[in-house]
Parts: sequence; structure tokens; C-alpha cells
Amino acid sequence: MAKGSVLTPQAEDFPRWYQDVLAKAELAENGPVRGTMVIRPYGYSIWERIQAEIDARIKECGAQNAYFPLFIPESYLRREAEHVEGFSPELAVVTHAGGEELAEPVVVRPTSETVIGEYMAKWIQSYRDLPLLLNQWANVVRWELRPRLFLRTSEFLWQEGHTAHVSQADASAYAMRIHHEVYDDFLRDVMAVPVQLGIKTTRERFAGATNTMTCEGMMRDGKALQMATSHELGQNFARAFDIKYLGDDGAEHLCFTTSWGASTRLVGGLIMAHGDDQGIVVPPRLAPIQAAVLCVRDQPELAEVAERLSGELKDAGVRVHVDHRSGSFGRRVTDWELKGVPVRVEIGPRDLAEGLVTLARRDSGEKQTVSIESVAAVLPRILEEIQAELLASSIRRRDAATAEVSTLDEAMEAGRDGFARIPWSAIGEDGEATLNAKTLSVRCLQRPDGSLPESADEEDLVAVVARSY
Repeated sequence: MAKGSVLTPQAEDFPRWYQDVLAKAELAENGPVRGTMVIRPYGYSIWERIQAEIDARIKECGAQNAYFPLFIPESYLRREAEHVEGFSPELAVVTHAGGEELAEPVVVRPTSETVIGEYMAKWIQSYRDLPLLLNQWANVVRWELRPRLFLRTSEFLWQEGHTAHVSQADASAYAMRIHHEVYDDFLRDVMAVPVQLGIKTTRERFAGATNTMTCEGMMRDGKALQMATSHELGQNFARAFDIKYLGDDGAEHLCFTTSWGASTRLVGGLIMAHGDDQGIVVPPRLAPIQAAVLCVRDQPELAEVAERLSGELKDAGVRVHVDHRSGSFGRRVTDWELKGVPVRVEIGPRDLAEGLVTLARRDSGEKQTVSIESVAAVLPRILEEIQAELLASSIRRRDAATAEVSTLDEAMEAGRDGFARIPWSAIGEDGEATLNAKTLSVRCLQRPDGSLPESADEEDLVAVVARSY
């Protein structure tokens, strides 16, 4: 760490910078069991904002929230062979409880396709019951060998959607709708992260799925982060759990199912997509605190103005916090910079004498003085400017680090520090194995124009190659 710096500079050691940010911005720390994490209040407030934005979009797509058990009979997982094989190394299994050995071991849920499938089979009788659109907000456990806070932890929080449909076409259309209207919309319009949309290769596909769609974001170190996925499950789980319906033709049919999810990994993505050497940078539409009001000195007249401004900003729809702490003004400024609050409203005796306050932007560091009377009108416009600029700068950064290449060697070179786009036909399964051996992977397959294909059978698909978290 450079002398006098609060954080290790990104260019010096990006992983160390990430760990520094988690601690200094008071986001999270390691839990008492290896691989677990304690999410601190400020970190959790960001997750609550993510939840609220994603949950509203899920409900707009017609899904309803429910809750299913944390413990799943081991036999449920074994009914879908590919699924249990895919998760077997990550499972946490309970064999004893209440001082006795259990007659059947139970698994701490790594995901809920199996238990939800069991209940879908009970709840669905007729085509009139379809589509059945469910979502749950929960914790899951996947025993990670190399945990990293928010990015890969043995226990994490997420939403997982599970749906049943009358046809493959209906299931596919709904999974794609979720991918566009929930995940891509949230990531771009709220989190200000432009993502590569595509489908996973057979090697990278979710265990038990017939098709997996992904949102791949680029972090500031050039690595990819899988930020959300949507899966078409075909009839694999319907067959295993007997999820059937009576059609309008009087015959019995297997349902087609989907699942889709996003997790607390998004908090890690937020940190690494926008953070700088001063801390995290939270886009205004996501920020739990959009404006922090600070008094330069501990004086009653300044505190009175701070409270009045806070009320006016709240009335204007701004999420605002008044910093009542005493002590060094510089230290408090540094704290809010670390936390990435979009705007600081600084009230000092000299400015106040002239009826002014200072507005400081977190993204650019730009400061401007405005009249006290105009703050509630000016600040919402500045917040939208910050939101737009964060997205624009993310797009510029991604595009500058994305290379169009034509050979596997070129893809391996470009993919070390960004995204390499290469015709899928130039890689194939053998080339994909070569990439994996070099710690690279095909993050997704997409159409030449970057849009989401319907299947891997489309011609002229392009592979996006990168290192990943």
C-alpha cells in the first residue's frame, strides 16, 4: 500500500484492493466457519436495494414469491442424475440431528429445483394451472474450496425463480423474458453495468439444463463475472419429479420447466465494476444513501441547516443521511468516499454566510457551490447525470478491452486482460478445453451483433473468451 493511502491501489494489487475495500467501507467480513461471511449493515443495505429492484421486475413478469425448506432429502437430488453429479462436490450433508443418526441424510439446499419440483407435481393438475411462476429469496450452501467474500462463499443469499409451462416454446420465451426484463434491465439501468448476453456452452451449462443464458460483466481488472443466469430445464426435472398436466386434448403431458437466479455476488460485481482507489462507487439508482449531508464544523446553526436540507431532499425523493458525527471533517469525507455515496452536501460557515452549500460528486470529484434554496431542485438532476456517466464510462471501458480476433492464439492473448470475441467455429470443444487449461473460458456464445441467440444450433455464433471470477 502506498504511503498515506487508505486502500491498496488497484494497479498495484487488485485482489488486495478488493479486500481493503470490504473492510474499510464496512461491507462484509469473514464468518466463524471457513467460507461464510458476515454482511455488515452498509453492505446489507446495498443488497436490500438490489433485492427491491430485482423483486419488482420479477413481479412485473408475473412470478409470485414463496418459500421452500432449507433441508432437502438426499433422495430428491438423486432423482435427477446429471443434477446431483454437477453439485455433488459442493454439497453439505446432514447425517445426525437431535443426538441421533438420521434414517435418510438431508442436504442443505445448493439450489431448489428438486424440492420445488416435488411440490409443483402436487400443485399442477391441468393446463389451467399453467404457467406456474414461482420465486423465492433465500440462502443456499455450496461448499467452496477457494472462498472470496461476495464472489464465492459457502453460504450466500439469492433469489431463485422456478416455473412450469405447457410447452418448450413457452418455457424458453419466459426464461428469455426474465433474462432481458429482469437481469439485463436491472444491471444496465440500475447497476450501470453493461453485460455480454449469451448462452453457455455444453461444458459450462447448469447441471440438468438444456440451455443456460448468462449475463457476463467486465470488472475493472479485465476479468469477467457471471452476474445472473437463466436456465431452460426442458422436461428433465418434470420427468424426474412427475410434473404433469392434463391438456385440453384430454391427454397427460410432462411440463417444461425453467429456473433463474442472481445472488449477493452482485455486490462483489458492484465493487469491482465501478470502484476506484478511493473506494466503491455506487450508482445513484442503486445507492441506499444518495446524498450524505456533512457539517464542516460542529456548530448548532450548521446542524439546523443540515436537518432542514435533509427534509427538503427527502420530499424531493432523495435518499439522504445526515452525518451527525463529531471529529475530523476530512476523516468523515474519506468515510463517505469509501462507501461510494454519490453526492456529499457540505455545509461550512463561510458558505452559509453567503447562503450557499457545496455539492461534491463521488464519481468525478467535481465540486460546485449552489444556493441553499436550490439544493432540492439541483441534486436530483446531478444524480441522474452521475447515473448516466457511470454507464457510459462502463461501456467505454468494456469496449476498449474487447477485441475481435480470429484464431485461438489471439483469443488466449486478448482474453488475459479483457474480452476476446471469436467465431465459435474457430474454437469448438477441443479449443474450449485448451482455453480451460490456460485458465480461460468461453463465457458465452452470442450472435455476431452481440444479441442473445435462441440456441447453440444457430449458425455463425461468436464466443466471448475471458478469464473469470
